[in-house]
Amino acid sequence: MAIFSPTDRDAAAYPIQSLFVPFPFVCFTLAQATDIAFWQSGNLMWQNFSAWLLLTGLVFGALAILAGLMDLMRPRTRPLRPPVLSCLLYLIILALAFANSLVHAGDGWTAVVPYGLALSAATFLLCLICVALSARKYGRLAWRI
Repeated sequence: MAIFSPTDRDAAAYPIQSLFVPFPFVCFTLAQATDIAFWQSGNLMWQNFSAWLLLTGLVFGALAILAGLMDLMRPRTRPLRPPVLSCLLYLIILALAFANSLVHAGDGWTAVVPYGLALSAATFLLCLICVALSARKYGRLAWRI
């Protein structure tokens, strides 16, 4: 029989999805930055960076969804679960990023300007809103973890 200290029990209740959720936010923010760099310079390297960042964000977003479904089966993670509105917003962000990835699959200037840039901006703004909603719930809790 294993004996857990209170800190071990708290660590066992930590949601697995928390490991994967930050990656899409970072990747989509950097994709916005590389889209702006492509718009200003016209260098195709920035378009390639954007496409890879979008793909990486989508892969980690899918991993976060799978980990979140696993966390739903663990009742001990209930206090640390994100609000339902944040989860829905996260799914909308991933859908916009997928559409943005399809737009970035094109060649040349029209793959980014204007639709890719607009989708990146919309994704970035929704990321900010989602982070603000999550911070509102975890504002006090985040300092204790």
